[in-house]
Amino acid sequence: MKKSPGKFFLAVCLAFAWISAAIAADDLLVKAKQLMERKDAKAAYELLVPFQSERAGDPDYDYLLGIAALDSGRPGEAVFALERVLAVKPDHPQARAEIARAYFALGERETAKQEFESVKKMDVPPEAAATIQKFLDAIEQLEATERTQVRYYLEATLGYDSNVNSATSSSQIAVPLFGGAIFTLSPTSIELDDTYAAVGGGVSVRHPLSREVALFGGINLNKRVNDTEDRFDTGFWDVNAGVSVTREKNVFTAAFQGSNFYVDNNRFRDAYGVTGQWQHNYDARNQASAFLQYSQLHYPGQDLRDADRYVAGVAYAHAFGGDLAPVIYVGGYVGEEREQAARVPHLGHELIGLRAGGQVRLSEKATVFVNASAERRDYGGPEPFFLVTREDEQLDFRIGANFVPARNWTITPLASFVRNDSNVIINDFKRDVFSLTVRREF
Repeated sequence: MKKSPGKFFLAVCLAFAWISAAIAADDLLVKAKQLMERKDAKAAYELLVPFQSERAGDPDYDYLLGIAALDSGRPGEAVFALERVLAVKPDHPQARAEIARAYFALGERETAKQEFESVKKMDVPPEAAATIQKFLDAIEQLEATERTQVRYYLEATLGYDSNVNSATSSSQIAVPLFGGAIFTLSPTSIELDDTYAAVGGGVSVRHPLSREVALFGGINLNKRVNDTEDRFDTGFWDVNAGVSVTREKNVFTAAFQGSNFYVDNNRFRDAYGVTGQWQHNYDARNQASAFLQYSQLHYPGQDLRDADRYVAGVAYAHAFGGDLAPVIYVGGYVGEEREQAARVPHLGHELIGLRAGGQVRLSEKATVFVNASAERRDYGGPEPFFLVTREDEQLDFRIGANFVPARNWTITPLASFVRNDSNVIINDFKRDVFSLTVRREF
């Protein structure tokens, strides 16, 4: 039977229309993918959503719509789109990971946790597995804020210190009180270098009273032993206890703090006081804080040096995006150490300081950090032996890295450089410390 030319022409037109529609549909997904690659999720969502009535059920379309909705702040819509994907392809690992992320954004942590754990059991690339573990860790941290949490750590350090006693490098000094007579310092009053080992540990406890209020406390201990200069072995312990209150983007903290510092197993300085802090989280990447601190300093056997210390400061931190995920912070503070004894103004001082630093992530298991600070101290009266009012300018610089070879383990190589420039020679010194610390958290 001979076919009608009209019917043949209609069939060709319908086939052409079907092919054109398929090409247009594919072009829609290509454009949406390009927008997502440019991290413009909002534009991708606005491009895709008008076609939902006719394209819903197509797993490729639904997957793109789901992640565009999620990344543009519409987790509820993302769940519906990704559920359609999983209805057709229940073993779609990307869709299951994205729907877990959507549940997390909606605050449905238990469902999100189950979905993430399901995806983790699938054959996913190591990078995806690491990202999934981050979300599982975040869920664990959120759950920990709702129950009593006890954490502790142990650490060990090996290092080299170019100036274990923070002393001047000059072996002879002129003393103005005695007409500029030259005195030779004892060997222990001149800078001494040595290798050392240290061990430390601590425990911290956090107990929530409600979603907004929590009690916390902790104790830390450390003992450092020099190889040969054991007269300058040091140790310390410190304790803290307080309460934190969260109000929307603000966190208020008040705490008691106490510490003892030992030199050659003898108490050198005790410090007890209180600290108040306000922290404001503008968003996930920006944070500001301010603090007030008071400490009473006591020097056993040297009561003349006892002082009250007051410090106030502010700081700001910003986290960038990208592969390196850099974080930077800057801060400043002012304060005073007010001598308690009468007629010893040279033992008290006013201080002002600046701090800055940051870190970059080299990989999932390696981070490099840098910290720097500058502090100026102006003392309250002339030094009795040197007949000038002491002025110090101290610079501190630290550079190091944190390596995480396994969960809860951290290895930290660190270099620290201190320069204290003083117009009183016995207080003028420099100090370089190089160390390697291994830490285990539990």
